[in-house]
Amino acid sequence: MSTLQHYREKMAQESSAGYLFAQRPRLPFRSERIHCPDCRTSLTVHKTRTKTLHTLHLGSFTAHETLLQCSDCQNQTIYAAKDLNRLAPCGCRFGYDVMVFVGKALFLRHRRSAEIIEELLARNLRISGSEVEYLGKKFVVYLALAHRQSAPRLRETMREKGGYILHLDGTWECRGPMLMSSLDSISEIVLGNVKLPSEKTEEIIPFLKEIKRRYGVPVAVVHDMGVGIVAAVEKVFPAIAHFICHFHFLRDVGKDLLEQDYDAIRKRLRKHALSEKLQYHAQRLKASLDQQPGLVDHFCHSVQANCVPTQEMDRFPLVCAYSLIQWVLEGKAQGEGYGFPFDRPQVEWAKRLVLLDAQLEQIKNVHLRDQWRDNIPLFKLSCELKKVSGDEGLQRMIEAIEIKMEAFDQLRTAMRIAEVGGSAGLNSGSEPVAMGPIQKAVNQFRQKITARSDYSSNHHWKPMIDQIDKYGDKLFADPIAVETPHGRLLIQPQRTNNIMERFFRDFRRGARRKTGHNSISKFLRSMIADTPLVRNLNHAQYLKVLLHGHANLEDCFAEIDIDAVRREMEAARRSAERVPQKIRQLVGAPDFLSMLCGLFRKRA
Repeated sequence: MSTLQHYREKMAQESSAGYLFAQRPRLPFRSERIHCPDCRTSLTVHKTRTKTLHTLHLGSFTAHETLLQCSDCQNQTIYAAKDLNRLAPCGCRFGYDVMVFVGKALFLRHRRSAEIIEELLARNLRISGSEVEYLGKKFVVYLALAHRQSAPRLRETMREKGGYILHLDGTWECRGPMLMSSLDSISEIVLGNVKLPSEKTEEIIPFLKEIKRRYGVPVAVVHDMGVGIVAAVEKVFPAIAHFICHFHFLRDVGKDLLEQDYDAIRKRLRKHALSEKLQYHAQRLKASLDQQPGLVDHFCHSVQANCVPTQEMDRFPLVCAYSLIQWVLEGKAQGEGYGFPFDRPQVEWAKRLVLLDAQLEQIKNVHLRDQWRDNIPLFKLSCELKKVSGDEGLQRMIEAIEIKMEAFDQLRTAMRIAEVGGSAGLNSGSEPVAMGPIQKAVNQFRQKITARSDYSSNHHWKPMIDQIDKYGDKLFADPIAVETPHGRLLIQPQRTNNIMERFFRDFRRGARRKTGHNSISKFLRSMIADTPLVRNLNHAQYLKVLLHGHANLEDCFAEIDIDAVRREMEAARRSAERVPQKIRQLVGAPDFLSMLCGLFRKRA
């Protein structure tokens, strides 16, 4: 395989323009039109011009273009070479194929600029990092314009399936803009995107109106419980059924119910600082274990066989202490992939600490070979855990939150979302189920909570019940009857917005892979809002509608008005949230604050 790959790369290199030609080839381009469309006179040469172009299939070459014009009539039109314009945008030295290659590499394969430079260099095409980033943005602009032009065809395609169900959601990070995206859950096509400074109603409404103008009125709308989104949907789509995502509903109810107690437990545990101390003990014990490689195997065999070791009994408590530390630390990673409040690792961590201390009390004085010194690692571990097990305040916090956790888990079971013991993660709730049994189970849960003896005294129960009552009619959607060209059809809206959650999860993962940073705040500020449209390119039906008879994206992009592209690029440049370089340098000065305040004092 390596040999085959070597020869393939060698053949590609030897067939490239750079290898075949000692000097960069010069290719002539001329307009296909030879007569004036008005007076039918032969066109004459207006002028010639040359430019260097870089394409994947031709390599680097000099394009010599002859521009024609009619010299006999009033027609002042300049006729350029269409073949050249189909290769590269006007004023750009990289071909459409290079731009598409860079765009797909950045946003579909999530490659870094340096990796793309290497890939293109292997194709005998040199490009800089700044040119890669510029071509990536240009690719998104071309795709966005092509997407808007194909809106009537997309609308007709969705109409044949009975319409579209609009899913709305947004992602943001601290001090950055919010990226809001819309997606049709029937076709799973991204419809539109916008960057907003916040999730306020007045900022969301124009976005929804544009979606409505392009694609018509949706069959239904699915969104989270954000006040801004709810109000905007009711304003733009007043007569349309809109539903609250079950996953978001449960998450918000759980946060309201558990977050205060959970934060208190987290702060209490942080005060004890046991995690760092236990990790320190584990490192010291591991150093001793590494000196006897067979000790771990012997320990594991004894535990699995449920038998007392017959040899190396003096080292057994040491391995035991190390494994118990790993077991208790594992509690901090417990969860099923749903996030808080479905996963509560801090509670599990605290419970394991208390449980381990109780168990150590029973075994630390058991001397396997009648030597108390053997159990010193267990004694040291027990001394650390006493700080938590003796914390009566922490014990009361655990007892209080467990009562609420039990109730919340019952609601999860009733709604069949992120159920305890499940492992579906963000796919939980995506399967079609009958709404009737779920609604009945939720009503039974409601009756059970309101019948509790502490319902009136515990101020946490009533807000949860109020949430169920407030959003009850937006939680349970019956199948919606729609008319299609093929007859009447029943469409069942997805009961979760997890399709958007998965979309943003993949978006964030790709951004982190490309930038190398965990935070995507800077990426959100600099990116073009329609970047998520690139996801649609993996959708065969969407690609067919977008291309509309063109062979590929390159041919499709070549038909787009260059002036429209320039306007979009300029708008993107103006909207980029960049701090001016001079301001950045100024605020970086150590005495900036005193200098600025001093100016005001002079005027005092």
